[in-house]
Amino acid sequence: MSVTSTPEEAPWIAGLRSARANLAPGLVLQAFGLAVVLGYYFHEPTRLWFTRLADLRNDTGVLFGIVSTGLFGGLIPLLYLKAAPTTRSQVSWKQGFALTGFWAYKGFEIGLWYTFMAWSIGESPDVRTIAVKSAIDQFVYCPLWAIPTTALFYLWSKTGFDSGFVMNDLRAPRWYLRRVLPLLFANLGVWLPLVCIIYALPTPLQLPLQNIVLCFFTLMLAHMSHRESARHSLE
Repeated sequence: MSVTSTPEEAPWIAGLRSARANLAPGLVLQAFGLAVVLGYYFHEPTRLWFTRLADLRNDTGVLFGIVSTGLFGGLIPLLYLKAAPTTRSQVSWKQGFALTGFWAYKGFEIGLWYTFMAWSIGESPDVRTIAVKSAIDQFVYCPLWAIPTTALFYLWSKTGFDSGFVMNDLRAPRWYLRRVLPLLFANLGVWLPLVCIIYALPTPLQLPLQNIVLCFFTLMLAHMSHRESARHSLE
């Protein structure tokens, strides 16, 4: 979530630059998600395993989303980054645990969102239902709420939890263009195909797949950010 535009660079240019950088890893994540969906529908052992996972999701309710998303979005990436010498300095333990808490909350929020989408639009895995859900997800939920709140939290964390800096940044002109729009462009390149894949699964399995992809996506961004920093340090 470190994509921002420089004063000389238009926000949409920064977003497109990030989207191009994420293209190959994003295709890998999308292929993985598609393999999961195909396995569920056409491979009986995979379907049985996911049926058990869906039962666990139904039995534990919102607690499943809180624990699993905090684990896959925050704690596992934190432990991995801290274990790797090249990325150890990218995040402090304090930042990592704060991000774990943030993603735990997001798990609660996203779980409710998937439930609401199923209730309001339906649960059929047909093309129309998947397309409507994906469009609302990526062009309403993300630009109006998901991306702005994530951008705010990551900025707060990155500045050492300096609330004053974040408030001044919010008051500065063109905050949405500077902080949110580049992320939206980068997000669309990876997540628009992925949410189509996620919504092809039954509702209880949508959050588990999102969690797994989120984990790899977070690690991918961390490693790309490290390589970018290393490249700039050599210039």
